[in-house]
Amino acid sequence: MKYPTIEEVKKANRANLARWYRFLLSPGQSAINEERETFQKVMDKEAIVMSLITDRFNAMGGFTPEISKQIG
Repeated sequence: MKYPTIEEVKKANRANLARWYRFLLSPGQSAINEERETFQKVMDKEAIVMSLITDRFNAMGGFTPEISKQIG
């Protein structure tokens, strides 16, 4: 699964945030075999996005049994 943009995260509903929170790779994992500089850039960018996902999702109440069932 590809990381969303910051704009996408800002507009996302709770279900989309939950999917990203649960299924996205940890920041930087998509560039694990790249050169160190490339890896660092990707990790830094993805960490910002994941932090925003986490903050927004938690502000909306995080996981409930219902949202967990909805996203799988």
